[in-house]
Amino acid sequence: MVSPSVTNATRDDPHVELSRVRMAFGDREVFRSVSCRFRRGRISVVLGGSGSGKSTVLRLIGGLVRPQAGSIRVDGDDILQRSERQMYPIRKKLGMMFQDGALLDSMTVFENLAFPLREHTAGSKAEIAAAVRASLDAVGLSRVDDLLPGQLSGGMVKRVALARAIIMRPIILLCDEPFSGLDPISVKLIEGLLVRVNRQLHATMIIVSHHIASTMRMADNVILLLPDGTIDGTAEELRRSTDPRVVAFLNEGADVPAPAADARW
Repeated sequence: MVSPSVTNATRDDPHVELSRVRMAFGDREVFRSVSCRFRRGRISVVLGGSGSGKSTVLRLIGGLVRPQAGSIRVDGDDILQRSERQMYPIRKKLGMMFQDGALLDSMTVFENLAFPLREHTAGSKAEIAAAVRASLDAVGLSRVDDLLPGQLSGGMVKRVALARAIIMRPIILLCDEPFSGLDPISVKLIEGLLVRVNRQLHATMIIVSHHIASTMRMADNVILLLPDGTIDGTAEELRRSTDPRVVAFLNEGADVPAPAADARW
């Protein structure tokens, strides 16, 4: 494992940490023993081939699935020691941007964003409206309040999904494939918005992606899931890597060969 130089002890402390996690669904083993750290306030991108367990990482952090072994710490809490009821205050710290947006089709954009505020806060109608407007402004959207999700372009759906994910001002933002299905111009737009949100909210951002180019541009840290464990480092460290598994993945973005006996990184 290669770690960046530590310049700020607090900022470089892990905000989320998986340690020796074993995860299986029935007979299908996803992780045998995965360990990775996500630093506070940074953008971390999780890469890996199809079936490598990228989205499972987000589900584990959110407590939506529980592993067979290991530990998971979120903002200092070992969530595997928490009951479902005790998970509620931990989940309040998390925002989630789903791959397909997960917007409610029968609700307008405004209602989609207002829904979590109505459910989980005691804000007035004026306060909720102001919060919705601020979240939409943060992602560069205007005059979309009354539109239904079906009336939005793919890029707009992603932006609304991001606006909803940040409306409760989470300290940890989980993003599942935010660039999937987008054209190159929209990819760069969403990429820029994610970076801006990270800087403005100082949120720890954990992004699952298969988009290597955007990862190399925006990530403070990259976690590459491999069949035999993980490799992590900065984007530049991955670019300089001579490990054949890393080279193959960055060149092809898919098939990862078995590790060579003398491979070094």
